[in-house]
Amino acid sequence: MSETVVVTGAAGFIGRWVVNELLDRGYIVRGIDNLSNGANRNIKPFRDHDRFEFREGDVRDEQIVSDLFENDPNACIHLAAEIDVQESLEDPQAHFETNVVGTKNVLEACRRTDTRLGLVGTCMVYDVADSDEGIDEEHPVKPASPYAGSKLAAENLAESYYHGYDLPVVTLRPFNTYGPYQKTGMAGGVVSIFTNRDIAGEPLKIFGDGTQSRDLLYATDCARFIVEGTFCDDAIGEVLNAGTGSDISINDLAELIATEGTEITHVEHHHPQSEVQTLRCDPSKAGEMLDWEPEVSLEEGVDRLRTWLREERFD
Repeated sequence: MSETVVVTGAAGFIGRWVVNELLDRGYIVRGIDNLSNGANRNIKPFRDHDRFEFREGDVRDEQIVSDLFENDPNACIHLAAEIDVQESLEDPQAHFETNVVGTKNVLEACRRTDTRLGLVGTCMVYDVADSDEGIDEEHPVKPASPYAGSKLAAENLAESYYHGYDLPVVTLRPFNTYGPYQKTGMAGGVVSIFTNRDIAGEPLKIFGDGTQSRDLLYATDCARFIVEGTFCDDAIGEVLNAGTGSDISINDLAELIATEGTEITHVEHHHPQSEVQTLRCDPSKAGEMLDWEPEVSLEEGVDRLRTWLREERFD
């Protein structure tokens, strides 16, 4: 009989790719999402799948989370989160309730059923890095927004369940992920926003001077990392990063994406105090522990995303 995996945030951008990866590997998937950030269209391809069950619900509701874990699932991948840096600065309460209280509810359900947990964190918890070296798991943390602070608090809480209750927890920190199904508005990722604007013939707007850089990870590579990390026994109690190991400045990214006639402009940064200047991953630990490495180059990933966005536009 197939193993069952609970996925919170299953209808989100990364969540739907994790669901896709799990189904491809033969798992039964029990997903939950309150659809505040996720969308029904993201999971539409799985709706008729005989190994996929979806429940609309919120991880802040302790009873709903508890019900998800009936019949003792084999693992939980916890992705449900508030993820908008700017919104967290304006409304820190919402981020605390979902990212901290919601995670506590998931941890309690895992503890009661002795369910292994893959907790998906964020690279935004890290302190500013030297531009000459990648960020590894030992790099100092310095959350610069309530979003990052609440995600780090969730990680600390999960670590306490690992040490205090011997709960099998793996903390997974993918770097900036992009690809199909990602939002293309302000809450989306820079690659999706730029590509969508280029297709529409609109200017690519860069916040600040554009020298800030990002390590950009394609969605399918991220999903493989999350699934393999969650089920790796050697990774229990560990933190694992995932990225390509190289970064690109936002200026260079805009040049890569812009086609002929597309204007590139710079605008005032809306939250400069929370900007991390350089994000370049050192993925060597995930490579050694999981035998994982990214397969999709930035150029190929942008091409795939552009094709998908065009199909969506004219569908």
